[in-house]
Amino acid sequence: MKLMGIDYGDARIGIALSDPLCFLAQGWGNIKQSDNACREVAELVKAQGVDRVVVGLPKNMNNTEGASAEKARSFAEKLGTMIDAEIVFWDERLTTVAAHGYLSQLDVRGKKRKNLVDTVAATLILEGYMSFMKRTEEKE
Repeated sequence: MKLMGIDYGDARIGIALSDPLCFLAQGWGNIKQSDNACREVAELVKAQGVDRVVVGLPKNMNNTEGASAEKARSFAEKLGTMIDAEIVFWDERLTTVAAHGYLSQLDVRGKKRKNLVDTVAATLILEGYMSFMKRTEEKE
């Protein structure tokens, strides 16, 4: 099974992909927000043979959903009409904060950091979901 992680944002959509055995998550890059962004993601899903898309759901710290979560759900709904892959949501609280932390440790600054943070966040979303998959499979 191949997975795709998505960090949906107002400016960019961060993308990460798993290997077919779901051992590793690797950042793929970003797609700039535009009227064609959803179509571009759908084309990538098909080209990469993705079976499941994991969309980060930006919940508030009190577990409620705000405007950002609504935008992510709307994007996922539109994407779902364009692809055959399953779409699931994953709580992405603090992934962008963690992504900034990793990039700070690597001393990545400025424009380069801005271009990488969404991809790193998508990778963290995908890694979290893959860890969940492994934990739940072991219990079955």
